[in-house]
Amino acid sequence: MYRIGLGTDLHRLVKGRKLIIGGITIPFNKGELAHSDGDVLLHAITDAILGASGLGDIGSFFPPEDKQWKNADSAFLLKSIYEKVKAAGWRIENIDCVIQLEQPKFLPYREAVIKSIANILDIQAEQIFVKAKTAEKLESIGKSRAVTAQAVCLLSK
Repeated sequence: MYRIGLGTDLHRLVKGRKLIIGGITIPFNKGELAHSDGDVLLHAITDAILGASGLGDIGSFFPPEDKQWKNADSAFLLKSIYEKVKAAGWRIENIDCVIQLEQPKFLPYREAVIKSIANILDIQAEQIFVKAKTAEKLESIGKSRAVTAQAVCLLSK
């Protein structure tokens, strides 16, 4: 059996926070405002995996109102979810992602991000791809006030 899941996340960018994408800290003067570390890409991937498996969503496992998840490491959250998904008999075939941000340019970090995600999930880097788009200076993303990510995941059982 094959199942596809879709995940998305959006966070405001603010001064005084780190910009973390795919488990990699990217130098920038702003970072994601969130209850956890704010890694929009790992959050989108987590929801895509959960959606494909039918086991829930990131908020049902790690509710933002629960103080134990304050500043939580999104890599830990993703890894723990994938362990549950594997225990249910699923495995990742591939993950495809889009990160949307105006600045900084993502391309210099793409390979490190892909390797980071592969390491977190203990899968091959060839099973993951991450693309980046700008918003052509439109709306909150184009004005570097927000960052968003989308991910699709194909699971097999």
